[in-house]
Amino acid sequence: MPGNHIDTLLQQLEHESHRRSRLQTITLPIEQEDLVRLQALAEVYGMDITELTPVLLHSILTDIEAHMPYKPGKKVIRVEDDEPIYEDVGPTPRYLAAKRKHEKMCA
Repeated sequence: MPGNHIDTLLQQLEHESHRRSRLQTITLPIEQEDLVRLQALAEVYGMDITELTPVLLHSILTDIEAHMPYKPGKKVIRVEDDEPIYEDVGPTPRYLAAKRKHEKMCA
């Protein structure tokens, strides 16, 4: 159906518009070597460095969240399948609390 291409295009445009409306601009220092890496990646993939950097940062932050270590404390917070589950005393609870705080401030 010819309309499917237009529907898909409109959905893509809507998604991109929504994504761009959530973007924030920041200024931060960067090592010269890292700038060269970003410029090279942007060139290889035909992107502007300002398009590439948020994509990379999002991917890295998502991966960091997924790999934050669980460090069991001494306090049992629940029991699952007759096994005690201990409170997490690693960085994850502090990170999640800080993330919630900043999400509230940005809302």
